[in-house]
Amino acid sequence: MRPNIIYLNSHDTGRWISPYGYAAPTPRMQRFAEQGIVFRHAFSASPTCSPSRAALLTGRWPHEVGMLGLSHRGFSLTDPTQHLSHVLGRSGYHTALAGLQHVSEDPALLGFDEILPVDSHSAVDVGPVAAQFVSGAHEEPFYLEIGVIETHRPYPEPGRHDDARYLRAPAHLPDSPETREDMAGYSASVRRLDDAVGAVLDAVDRAGIADRTLVICTTDHGPAFPGMKCTLTDAGLGVMLMMRGPGVRPGTVSDALVSQLDLFPTLCEFAEVPAPEGLRGTSLAPLLEDEGVTLHDAVHAELTYHVDYEPQRTVRTERFAYARAFRQLDHRILEHTDAGPSKEYLVERGWGDRAPETEMLFDLPLDPGESRNLVDDPAYGDVLVEMRARLESWMRETDDPLARGPIPPPAGANVHGGPPRTG
Repeated sequence: MRPNIIYLNSHDTGRWISPYGYAAPTPRMQRFAEQGIVFRHAFSASPTCSPSRAALLTGRWPHEVGMLGLSHRGFSLTDPTQHLSHVLGRSGYHTALAGLQHVSEDPALLGFDEILPVDSHSAVDVGPVAAQFVSGAHEEPFYLEIGVIETHRPYPEPGRHDDARYLRAPAHLPDSPETREDMAGYSASVRRLDDAVGAVLDAVDRAGIADRTLVICTTDHGPAFPGMKCTLTDAGLGVMLMMRGPGVRPGTVSDALVSQLDLFPTLCEFAEVPAPEGLRGTSLAPLLEDEGVTLHDAVHAELTYHVDYEPQRTVRTERFAYARAFRQLDHRILEHTDAGPSKEYLVERGWGDRAPETEMLFDLPLDPGESRNLVDDPAYGDVLVEMRARLESWMRETDDPLARGPIPPPAGANVHGGPPRTG
């Protein structure tokens, strides 16, 4: 019997939940992790929302499917029929969407049989609607995509359990009243996310379908703090990725290097659907049998547009991370960091005046925070040559338009910059 598939995607969460060792109030996701597998080194294809989701849901790089920026700013999929919902729907799955999808301004193009009515994209509203769908009668296997706005800014008002006095911001940020206040807001938001995950899992259990329902919980990219979201670092690209269901041994933890592009071929394998041509990922199935298996020797990611044009590409191995910017800037694009107390604190102290580096190389075991750029270190000269070659090869093989020069925005796109359109 083909399994049901539930794909649950949050906004701007990174790995900042308790199964990854962080002091976040997420007991339901902790229980979920213990019931399945946790991928400790999973990465998104982009540190910005629509490109990340488009890559996961098509199994291809953002630059291959047209999603070089945000869907609500004028970017769109070149071929919406490549979306996972279309592929599973054509193979006999009943497909449904609950909440946020952030890939198309017209969700009807994505092939869902049902778009469930919700009052908002908050987990408070989406969770119960998704749980109700799960609890219903299903004559055929279903694919349910669940998207919530949490933990995107603005954060909700912290409750009594989110006391800023006793919280700590991410390690690369200063420990100050402002950053602790920011974390209190995040704490309140991630509680809502955790409640929604719990509501869906409880519905699966009550319906008696846990043994034939694969549940995936992930997010689009890193949290919306300075130096995280919109950056091609572990803090910006690292994502939670957890699965439970048939064929998944409870309590499994994998340290393998994986990409969210690996989810599409994985789900095709579970659903017994022929994988479409052109998928860029590799099925995670071997890691479900042996978490010590090596799946990739490197993963890649990209940033082109967010609010402004900031074209960058990166390649990561277990040992090194290399990133290159293709637009030289004399100051930081502050619009690429969401407003909040942490950003305000840093901007007041000159953070935005610093010009971003155009080429970066980090030795990850010795510098996990990616703070010491080794591009000019002669001891790493051979490594730099190798990583440059890896990145350039990937860009050629995937026909990245950035390899041919600056990428203009599509007609009508709402962006602050970028090279002029031609023709």
